[in-house]
Amino acid sequence: MALRVSAAALVAEARARIPEVETAAAIAQLGDEDLLIVDIRDVRERQRSGFIPGSVHAPRGMLEFWVDPESPYHREVFAQTGKRYLFHCASGWRSALAVAMLQDMGFDAAHLRDGFTDWVAQGGPVERPAPKD
Repeated sequence: MALRVSAAALVAEARARIPEVETAAAIAQLGDEDLLIVDIRDVRERQRSGFIPGSVHAPRGMLEFWVDPESPYHREVFAQTGKRYLFHCASGWRSALAVAMLQDMGFDAAHLRDGFTDWVAQGGPVERPAPKD
C-alpha cells in the first residue's frame, strides 16, 4: 500500500517550521533553571540507555493531553511560566513531530535536533536509572 505522505516527509515538514537546538548548545545550557528538558522516549528506552540529568519524562502518547490545561490528564510541569521547553527523543524524529503538534496547539517549545543518541556521542552527561530489586 502506498502512502500519500511518508514518515520522512512528515518529519522534514515539521523540522522546517519548528525551533531546533543543536546538541552542543543544549549541553552548554544544561543546568539553566529556565530550561526544562522533556524526554518523550518510551520508558524502556530510558531504562536501557539512561537519560539527561534533570529531564522530565513525558511519553509521546500522552504529550498533548499532559500539556493541555483543560485535559483531565494535564501535568503542572507544563504550566510553568518563564520556562523554555526542549523536547527530545532518540534521534530527533519523534520530537520534531511532537513539537510541531505542540506548536499547532499554541504551546511554545523546541526540540533537540539530533536527539539523545547525539547527546551521548558528544559527551553529554547521562544519568542511569537505579537498578530494580
